[in-house]
Amino acid sequence: MTSAPASGTAPRPSLTQPAAPPAFPADSPAAVTAVHGPSGVAFFDFDGTLIHGDSLPMFVGEVIGRRRAALALADAIRSGLHRHVRGRGPGCDFPGSVKAIFLKRTLRGLPVAEAMAAAERMVPRIRWHQPMLEVLKDHCRQGRRVVVATGALDLYMPALLRGLGVADLLATGMEVVDGTLTGRLSTANCVRRDKAERVTAWIAGNGPVAATWGYGNHPSDLPMLALMHKGEVVRIRRRSNHR
Repeated sequence: MTSAPASGTAPRPSLTQPAAPPAFPADSPAAVTAVHGPSGVAFFDFDGTLIHGDSLPMFVGEVIGRRRAALALADAIRSGLHRHVRGRGPGCDFPGSVKAIFLKRTLRGLPVAEAMAAAERMVPRIRWHQPMLEVLKDHCRQGRRVVVATGALDLYMPALLRGLGVADLLATGMEVVDGTLTGRLSTANCVRRDKAERVTAWIAGNGPVAATWGYGNHPSDLPMLALMHKGEVVRIRRRSNHR
């Protein structure tokens, strides 16, 4: 756990500055330049930042069983690679293609009620990255808004964030028809540039803000971190404490 920060500053446990240059030019419409207002905002990635590992395979494991989920993910990786080599991947990049295939094969036809029940079963299994959880709580104590921006699904994230004081969630949406998942996304996959664009739009729609902090992992969150007044890369140590 980190020590209490000085007034007006954010804690810095095991973090480093982004090594890459800003993803957007300073004069780009997507760049956050001067902002004004009484309140700051802290943006947090989720997987590999606030928690250990990836929450999506865990969620699918709660839905169809862990062994079947692991086999489905391995098959999605193989299928995604073959499709991407032929230029027919369903996602904008290889990871996006794997995710699209994985979700379609495992969640199509799932009632939303069952998805919500699976989300609740996940809650006690999450391995929190305790230092970053303390950073989030410290931002809340200092009166800043906290927003989680993640490629994880909006199906289960509200259950996992319950009680943490998160003001808003930017996540990947799943399409629902008549109370059942179609297996397709209803939003862009909220990672990399898509995440940066969602964060930019959030600031434009909810500002003005006094300052922005961002926390994410390398390299997928660099476009978001480049938008921040203070963006930092999180590296989770293997023996880090967790909840």
